[in-house]
Formats: sequence, C-alpha cells, structure tokens
Amino acid sequence: MDTKLIKCDTIPEGVPALYMAAKGSDIRVPALSDSETEYVKSRIERGDDLIILSRLGLYTCVVVNDCSKPVAEQLESTRRMSAKILQVVKEHEHPVIAAVDLVNDPELISALVEGLLLVNYRFDKYVTRKERKEFFPDEISIYCPYLNDDDITRLRSVCEAVYLARDLVNEPLSHLNASGLADRLRDMGAHAGFEVEVMNKQKLESLKMGGLLAVNKGSVDPPTFSVMEWKPENPINDKPVVLAGKGVVYDTGGLSLKPTSKSMDYMKCDMAGAATVAGVLYTVASCRLPLHVIGLIPATDNRPDGNAIVPGDIITMYDGTTVEVLNTDAEGRLLLGDALSWAKQYDPALVIDIATLTGSAQAAIGTQGMVAMHRDAAAWYSLLEESGYHTHERTVLFPLWDEYFEMIRSDVADIKNIGGREAGTITAGKFLEHFISYPWIHLDIAGPAFLHTAETYRTKGGTGTGVRLLADFLFRYAMKGKK
Repeated sequence: MDTKLIKCDTIPEGVPALYMAAKGSDIRVPALSDSETEYVKSRIERGDDLIILSRLGLYTCVVVNDCSKPVAEQLESTRRMSAKILQVVKEHEHPVIAAVDLVNDPELISALVEGLLLVNYRFDKYVTRKERKEFFPDEISIYCPYLNDDDITRLRSVCEAVYLARDLVNEPLSHLNASGLADRLRDMGAHAGFEVEVMNKQKLESLKMGGLLAVNKGSVDPPTFSVMEWKPENPINDKPVVLAGKGVVYDTGGLSLKPTSKSMDYMKCDMAGAATVAGVLYTVASCRLPLHVIGLIPATDNRPDGNAIVPGDIITMYDGTTVEVLNTDAEGRLLLGDALSWAKQYDPALVIDIATLTGSAQAAIGTQGMVAMHRDAAAWYSLLEESGYHTHERTVLFPLWDEYFEMIRSDVADIKNIGGREAGTITAGKFLEHFISYPWIHLDIAGPAFLHTAETYRTKGGTGTGVRLLADFLFRYAMKGKK
C-alpha cells in the first residue's frame, strides 16, 4: 500500500475532497457555493447519503452520516460508501485528495479513509498484460481536529496489515509453501520490528510435534513452525497474549480428498488464520503497542502422497495425546492442537486461535461473521465482541457443552479428529479445547476469509478477515490497561 496519509491542521484547498457531513445538521461545505450547498441539502432531504459534484477537473463528494443509527452501523455504512467513491477517484486521477471531517468525529472520518484504502486492493502481480495501470492517489490529506498522529499511524498500519494478509492468502502454493511463508514472516518482522524464530522439520521432529508432522507426511515440502514475538521494554501485561493461526498453505484434503468446485480449487486460502496472525503482529509492532504479544504459526500443505496419513491412523500429539485420524481433511485441528500445547510454556494471559477450520461454520452463518467459542475467557470475549461490532468483523458465540466431547471420544485412542455429522464446528472446538490450560478463545473464519464475489471493501479472494478485529481488540485492551 503506497498511499501516504497526512494529517492537516487546516482544510486543504485546490484538491478533490471527501466531506463527512451529518444528516439533519446545517451543512456548510467550505468548497461549495451557496447554490451548490442548497443543491446538496435538497439531495439529503430526498434521502441520498452520497452526493458527488464535479467541476473543472476537481470533484467534491459529500458523505452524509445518519447520527440516529447505532455507532457501529454508522461506521460500517461509511466504509461501504468506498466502492462508489473509488469510481470517482479513479475517473479523475488526481494525485492528492482530501478527507475532511465536518462532524467532529474521528472514527467516522477514519472509517471513510479505511474503506477507500481497503476497497482499492488488487492482487494482480501475476497479470503480465495490464491494459492500464490502476490509479489511486499518492496522498490522502486528512482534516479532523480530534484526530492525532497516533491515530493516523494506526489507521495506516492496520490497512497495510490487511493488504499483507490478503497477499499471503491470495498467493498460490507454487509461490508460497510453508518455507516461503516463514520467509515472508521474517520480512514482515524485519520491517515492523518484531522477532521471528522459525523451527524447521528437524527441530519439530526432535520436539515430537506429532500433529504438524503427521499432516506433512504426504508433502514433498518440509513443515515450519514460526514463533513471532513483539515485546516492548515496559509492556503493560505481565503475561503475554498469544495468537495462533492455522497455516495450511494448501489443502487437498489428503487421502480424504476434497471435491474441486469451490472447494479444493481455492484451498490456497487455508492459511488465512496464519495470515491474520501475521498481520496483527505487524500492526502491533508498527504502532509500538505497549503489549507483549506472541504469534504462533504451524505451517504445511496437506497432500495425498505415498506416505500420507490414512484414515484409521493413530498419531501422538506434542503433548502426548493420542489421536485416531478418521478424516485427513480435518487436519487444521492437528496443527493447532500442537500450537495450543506449545503455548502453555508462556503462561499466557489469553490465547486466541484463528483458523479456516470447518465448512460447518460457513454453513451455519455464511460469510457475514465468524464462529467463536471460549473457555474461562468471558471478560476477554466481551471486549472482543465490542471490537467485532466496531470493525464489522462480528463473532457468533457457540457453546462448548461437555456432551460434545463425547462425540470425539475414540475406542482405540484418547480422542478422534472428527465427531459425527452434527455440530461439526463445535466438535472441532472441543478437540482444540483438549489442548488448553489457560483462558482461550477460538475463532473459525471459514466463511469470511475468502470471497468469490466482492462485498464492497471486502474484496474478492482473500479478505484479511480478523486483522482489523484483533488489532482493535488489542488496542482496546492496551487502553484499558493504561487507565
């Protein structure tokens, strides 16, 4: 993301402008004449929420906010204006535009800029014949009396992190295997300032990381386990927050082979959880957040090669648990089980895992949210839920009743990696719960992580779902800790 965000102390003149106005207020747009102002007011009275005026190569967009709606709805409707505004921005090709707050609401003007930046994302690095280079301004000047430099830094870093996460998800296996993912994480760490340690296959074998190694048995490429850490000098948390992301860089389903149409053909996205964790660490470090945060990414592809695990195999996980593998396409929980066991050594305040774990989650709630479960983390989840509404990356809480564990008991091992036909998302959560001993939240992003059709600023392909949610959550946690 190359566009600069500049904070202005006065309203910019002589450049195209996006004005944030409020419905029902006395609209006073500095760049407009009296007759233009009356025209804008008449359009607002008709119910329009976006008015575009163009003259002599410059344009003015007036975005009208309905203050009577809940704050979360105001923010999301503002972000969703971005697709229409982008058309005007691209048409006029002005290198600098201004975003002007007329309602004294830094969250609204930030949402406007955020939506515009995110809707502009394109993954076209492998398109060799581009008819014309996609235009986007080099600079967005932001005028808002209540927005400070830290707010601008946070806004930019979060959008950059979403771009990075989307890029990782959209990369095909031919250009991003487990080792390649680890290299990208090292690059992100070097740029943002967090530490990255990568454990290779030999190290994982010495640790007996059985879940990750089992999934990797059918691959010609070695697995990796990346540990990312941001630890400032004086963090406000005595115990770290640990994030674990599923890093299956491509999932055929193994010998439990997936069908192709809208299943295996886009399974490069099965490392979306890993991409999210990487993006969050990038944001936290870029903004120098005073929190100790650790990211864990177990990574491999899942293929049906000659030595691949088969249904009926019994494996031993990192913590010594034996697992009867009845479906090799339920592999993500094997990676995460090892990662969650590994997390115990940090004595964490909270662990959040995030993964494209089950098709059942998408079947349950579609692409509009993510399934959540938690254990001993009610206060944490309440804060996360606030962030979900604020960022419109919402969570739906599913139960973890004890009866569900009976569905994954095995006759020949400690547990099995699938339950029955029913409650597939929950039994996957119960499997993960077996490996924890700390406050824990599980997020299943199978629905929103990858879209076949764009939804305004959630672009087609990888969406970077979870980056904005978890970044907002950690910023809120840091602010509460400072009080």
